[in-house]
Amino acid sequence: MHYAIIAAGEGSRLAQEGVELPKPLVDLDGRPMIRRLIDLMLDCDAESLTVIVNEHMTDVRQYLESLTLPVPFRLVVKSTPSSMHSFYEVSRAFPARGKFVLTTVDTIFLEEDFRRYVNAFAESDDADGYMGVTTFIDDEKPLYIDVAESDMTITAFRDKPWDGVKYISGGIYGLTPPALAILDRCIAEGTSRMRNYQRALVDGGLRLKAFPFSKIVDVDHAGDIDTARRFISQGA
Repeated sequence: MHYAIIAAGEGSRLAQEGVELPKPLVDLDGRPMIRRLIDLMLDCDAESLTVIVNEHMTDVRQYLESLTLPVPFRLVVKSTPSSMHSFYEVSRAFPARGKFVLTTVDTIFLEEDFRRYVNAFAESDDADGYMGVTTFIDDEKPLYIDVAESDMTITAFRDKPWDGVKYISGGIYGLTPPALAILDRCIAEGTSRMRNYQRALVDGGLRLKAFPFSKIVDVDHAGDIDTARRFISQGA
């Protein structure tokens, strides 16, 4: 499995709330959150790893450049207007064939959930993508998902909730090469935001499946750091 991490955000809210470290370097369990994520990916049979940081994150860049990893590692340094554009930049390193998993650096989940997800995606032969989802909603602007409960096929992505909705996007994307052609088209057409790209995947006829995680925590504010630490240590 090939992996990529988007760590290109400014982290301005944390800085405004008194957190001095850049978000990717915040300690969650004795490791910077980006190192924890890298270790999880290495433990899940990583064939390669690509990370994107923005041009202003010199501390994060230096930290990543100091790492010695047992798999091919590519660091992209570029400021982008959205996570979808960051995805486009890291996608240049993906092989023409094979599956890949992409997530943002501040998406916090349990190791056992991630391993189950990766194994299910690796073994799947009937889907173009596996999207990590959760019923736990703490995102400021969650992306709600229509799911066919019979086989967990995703039928739509919506900005607003509706009666009976269970899942939101967890920011964990398992995809296959056909998704990259749609990404190229979205970039060419001026599409922005990952949620609109995900809609384009469904509109383009790709079969996406939802994979539930027990819980996914986003670190957007200073208070989220303690929430993430408790979640990692206690699993709740």
